[in-house]
Amino acid sequence: MSRILVVEDDPTNALLFRMILEKRAGFEVVVSESPEEIFELCRGGTIDLVIMDVSLAHSRWEGKPVNGVELCQMIRNDPTTAQVPVMLATAHAMRGDAESLLGDSGARDYVSKPIMDHGTFVNQVKRMMRKAA
Repeated sequence: MSRILVVEDDPTNALLFRMILEKRAGFEVVVSESPEEIFELCRGGTIDLVIMDVSLAHSRWEGKPVNGVELCQMIRNDPTTAQVPVMLATAHAMRGDAESLLGDSGARDYVSKPIMDHGTFVNQVKRMMRKAA
């Protein structure tokens, strides 16, 4: 069974991601916004995809606030986690913002929140995981 790490600071959004991905697609979902736990899971080789919220209100790395773009950059720059595909999730993407976020972060794809079409989102996740395999 494929395992997805959802990095999300909003409990409602985290629950929605979990429900969609577990119920509609049968994925195992882990939710965290702790950078230490994120890296531990990614380094462990058990995560097939990370869905990363761009704005993280409570995440801190080495005592400093860190957002999803910065965490994605850190994942990309660490040789032990660089192969883990990351999809950004944001409610703030305006036309052109998504491309900028992808370029800045090194993420492979993005999804706009709220997720309105659950089937399209599940298909997007499955496509991304096939490309990473």
